Amino acid sequence: MEKAYKVLTIDQLVRSDAAEGLVKYYRHKILTKGGVVLSVNIKEEDFTPEKAAPLLLAAAENADKILKL
Repeated sequence: MEKAYKVLTIDQLVRSDAAEGLVKYYRHKILTKGGVVLSVNIKEEDFTPEKAAPLLLAAAENADKILKL
């Protein structure tokens, strides 16, 4: 079975949030099997294979569905 997406790059970013202070997150640039390239931001606490994979999969599937409209 072909994967729904391929991770192209991962960048670590830090931004300031008034409520939370400094927030680290990881920007994943992915290529969906439909050919869509998009960025998905994942907070540091969710940056594990078990938590990140479903988030990336959902983003890829949604992007491909929108592309078909």
